[in-house]
Amino acid sequence: MKMNKKQLGQGMTEYIIIVALIAVSAIGVYSFFGKTIRNQVSALASEVSGQDSSANIQAAKTAADAAELNANKDYNLGNFDEGGNKAATSSAGGGS
Repeated sequence: MKMNKKQLGQGMTEYIIIVALIAVSAIGVYSFFGKTIRNQVSALASEVSGQDSSANIQAAKTAADAAELNANKDYNLGNFDEGGNKAATSSAGGGS
């Protein structure tokens, strides 16, 4: 009986580790592309409501270009926080 409980606990631990890795990955992606995602959702909402969303679409393109430039730079353990700071700064501003 103990063996089954131990195996169940091991499975739960593995599940928690996988969920934590997915959460960390999602946070990283959102920190780099958050402004782009917000602008795209805003443009979609504007189009659904019948309004022109060309400004939102352009803001999403600009944010995506900025995120791409930041993502293409080489970072290592010595300067990794520079990329995170640039991503946080660029995604902190609101879209038009």
